[in-house]
Amino acid sequence: MHRLNPKYIRIAGIIIISLVILLSIGGYIAYTKREALLQHEITKAKAKAKKDYHLNVNIGSAHFVGLSTISFSDITIVPDQRDSLLSIKSFQISVKLMPLIFGNIKLSDVILENAHLNLTNINGVKNFDFLFKKKKDSTETKSKADLSELANNLIKQVLYKIPDDLNLKNFLITFAGDSAKLKLLAQTAIIKDGKLNSTIKVDDSVATWHFAGRMHPSDKDIDVRLYADRKKVEIPLVEKRYHLKFNFDTLTMRLQKVENSDGITKIYTYSSVRNLLINQPGLSSSDITLPNGSIDANIFVGKNYVSLDSTSRIHLKKISIKPYVKYQLSPVKIYTAKFNTDWLNAQDVFDSFPDGMFDSFQGIQVTGKLKYHFHLFLDTSQPDSVQFESALGKENFHVTKFGKTDLGRLNKVFVYTPYEKGKPMPSRIIGPQNPDFTPLESISPNVRNAVMTSEDPSFYTNHGFVEESIRRSIATDFKQKKFKRGGSTISMQLIKNAFLSREKTLSRKIEEILIVWVIENDNIMSKNRMLEVYFNIVEWGRNIYGISEASHYYFGIPPSELTLGQSIYLASILPHPKTGLYSFLPDGSLRPGLANYFNVIGRLMAGRGLTEADSTGYGYSSVRLKESLRQEIAPVPSSVADSLMRQANDDDDDNTPAIVPAPQPEKKPNFIQRLFGKKDTTARKKEEEKELQVDTVGKTKKQIRQEKRALRKLEKERQKELKDKGLL
Repeated sequence: MHRLNPKYIRIAGIIIISLVILLSIGGYIAYTKREALLQHEITKAKAKAKKDYHLNVNIGSAHFVGLSTISFSDITIVPDQRDSLLSIKSFQISVKLMPLIFGNIKLSDVILENAHLNLTNINGVKNFDFLFKKKKDSTETKSKADLSELANNLIKQVLYKIPDDLNLKNFLITFAGDSAKLKLLAQTAIIKDGKLNSTIKVDDSVATWHFAGRMHPSDKDIDVRLYADRKKVEIPLVEKRYHLKFNFDTLTMRLQKVENSDGITKIYTYSSVRNLLINQPGLSSSDITLPNGSIDANIFVGKNYVSLDSTSRIHLKKISIKPYVKYQLSPVKIYTAKFNTDWLNAQDVFDSFPDGMFDSFQGIQVTGKLKYHFHLFLDTSQPDSVQFESALGKENFHVTKFGKTDLGRLNKVFVYTPYEKGKPMPSRIIGPQNPDFTPLESISPNVRNAVMTSEDPSFYTNHGFVEESIRRSIATDFKQKKFKRGGSTISMQLIKNAFLSREKTLSRKIEEILIVWVIENDNIMSKNRMLEVYFNIVEWGRNIYGISEASHYYFGIPPSELTLGQSIYLASILPHPKTGLYSFLPDGSLRPGLANYFNVIGRLMAGRGLTEADSTGYGYSSVRLKESLRQEIAPVPSSVADSLMRQANDDDDDNTPAIVPAPQPEKKPNFIQRLFGKKDTTARKKEEEKELQVDTVGKTKKQIRQEKRALRKLEKERQKELKDKGLL
């Protein structure tokens, strides 16, 4: 065995001793100067808080206790011209020396007593608005920031600020707003040997919460539960401010692992909840409860995106869902969402619906298997190219017993009760016992074809949904930043009217979709029967339901005698039935603004072989309102009538928009006009006068101009709606 040269050993010993001496000297100097350094840093921190955030920070005393512990007392933070934000009577903090040598501040021990964090938002004035102050270079910073590095550094900073040992007593947090208040008093919060225990009084002992679990922040291992004594955890402030009732028995939050490699920060978490209850008017009209649910959320942060990775899993009762959600920030914003399941027992799927969400399916019994696939991709720079897929696959699916709602009742004689603004209207028997009931074969093919062309051209071939229509709706809604265009088929409109209330909630819309899917995929109703029931219950005017009532009300004839023009008119008022009479002038003829509408519907029908081509307007000029109704039409200006005709249904606003007039072809310029670039204004005016025919009797020139201007505006709006619907 080769022995080291004693000379080298002596040299190494000298170097080590020298380093120890130098470190000792440096440590001694730092130790003797530390009080001065502390006061210097405190002064700098106060000045920065005042300059950047307009905060007045005062510290009664601050001094070292031992080698690495600093003790503070009587700390106050008051924003300029705002209520006091924070006060602390006693605060003692210790840091770890080794991380400090490498520039990282890692808390070792924290003792805090008698503190008060006071948040106020009175008349729009917040004492914490400095938190939302943007830096001058925020735009430039965002564009160049590496989100992965930011996320990794943020997690480190947060975890490093969680002490290994904590002893907290009487930390009060209050919030006071214009109409809501909240008070949380942490009587104790202790972290010792990696175990967390705390007791929090809510609103002067209205409730008592507990945080308990495992805390090893240095190892990125956190497992914490939140629960309450003998009741649910709930926050009254949330319910008052957001009209959201939200409570649960136990919430578990777990940080399992954090990794940073290859430019991606990976955060592995787990969360679960027991006996969750949610009630929000936009979600559902009743309480929604979930006995148990959890998510393995694996969050990946790249240079320019944040995603919920496909390795994540959502667990709801008996089923598991594979989610993938990604938000790319640059160079353009892109949204991606995917949800998939394996083949699932169909009964498990229905049993896993949250209680109170889909009442129609309570107690339903089914056989077979189901598999769901959803895909959405939206590039915000090209919204019209949005990708959308939604499919619920089936294997031997069959309903063996209906639940709370008999989904097959429409196959028999039944009683239909329409509702107006939540109030029941006179009921109708949908069957031969009702003299107004009209079998499908007794309904004029003209009105059948006109309505299907307007509302659902692929009714007989689709399975209740038209993905392309929904895709276009998403693009339109995104561009206009609001839910303006729906994608309802005749099947969806039928189910909405026959089985569901008119409440405008998300759960009702999803329930509508599910009922349609079950009826269509288990062949519970034939297409002909669905169309027959639809024509006998759909609304055509104020307290006018069914095609028989409509045809007699407007024209005084039975449904079998409806002409093409009358049928196209009836199709035109389906999206806004209560304004049907505004389509007519006092002499019973149709308003000029509807002429192009007739041409659009007529051409589409002719293109499908449902009627003959007609250059005279597909019956527009022959439509006349029943004479006894004409006296009910007040002579209102066309602009007012057109505005009323565009109003949505009073009870629901997700109907498919009416088909609108096609734009008139532009007249080609002649040689002289092409040569000199002049427009044929005379010809154009003549065309406009021809299109914009108005009743000029007893009107001033100004009134006539106003009506024509309103019609031109309406024409443009209808052309835009037609493009949105994909018919141009």
